[in-house]
Amino acid sequence: MLGGWRAVSAICAGSGRRASCACGRRRLSMAKSKFEYVRDFEADDTCLPNCWIVVRLDGRNFHRFAEQHEFKKPNDDRALHLMTKCAQTVMQELEDIAIAYGQSDEYSFVFKKKSRWFKRRASKFMTHVVSQFASSYVFYWKDYFKDQQLLYPPGFDGRIVLYPSNQNLKDYLSWRQADCHINNLYNTVFWMLVQRSGLTPVQAQDRLQGTLAGDKNEILFSEFNINYNNEPLMYRKGTVLIWQKVNEVTTKKIKLPKEAEEKEVEVTRTRTKVVPLHCDIIGDQFWEEYPEILAEDS
Repeated sequence: MLGGWRAVSAICAGSGRRASCACGRRRLSMAKSKFEYVRDFEADDTCLPNCWIVVRLDGRNFHRFAEQHEFKKPNDDRALHLMTKCAQTVMQELEDIAIAYGQSDEYSFVFKKKSRWFKRRASKFMTHVVSQFASSYVFYWKDYFKDQQLLYPPGFDGRIVLYPSNQNLKDYLSWRQADCHINNLYNTVFWMLVQRSGLTPVQAQDRLQGTLAGDKNEILFSEFNINYNNEPLMYRKGTVLIWQKVNEVTTKKIKLPKEAEEKEVEVTRTRTKVVPLHCDIIGDQFWEEYPEILAEDS
């Protein structure tokens, strides 16, 4: 065997570099064919065609994370704006996201019905979205929490749901916005009772048990002089991210003919950017104003 191997080596060496490379390729090819069967264990996770692909991510154990990092209650603008910045980064980095919606520690990303991104593999959609979002959260943390040190890495989990019709998708996004309203109304009253009335969290929870939306609004108005409808839209409606054409004005130095010095001029460029909106998406007005989101050829 040893003599045979030396003979092969001598032949390869005598034939020059090309023979050596060819020999190496043959060995790699044999190894590949021998072990390639393990690919058969991979499950087919191709998403159904002609369906909206929704990737929703949530903060993992974010209640504890918010306490450890001293988030303001009931809403922390820094945390909400950071979440939106991360979502914008996801949309800018990944292809075919038509719209995104976020509230609290969650964000939903909607990929187009006809997207062929990564051959519509569910694992690719989910892992790319969650990893890009999580890394962005750490990267941009210092821009929003100036003096608050990031004590440990945040975690996010993700899931994928397919919606075959436009109405199904609209109902999904309406559900998430309705959830935003319900949670924010409860949290607003709860923390007013704790922070301004001096109740313990358990007492505040007991006070609100069984109350309806009208009851909570009445507590806010009669006891704290707060009209819930005047609370910021970002708290009550969440954040919608869409693509829009935006005119950007920049200053550029140019040298004109027969001019000795450079001159500053304003240049206007139209760019397509991810724009945050705080508005109602449950009614028809939003979808009538932005019909391109659901357009088949978008």
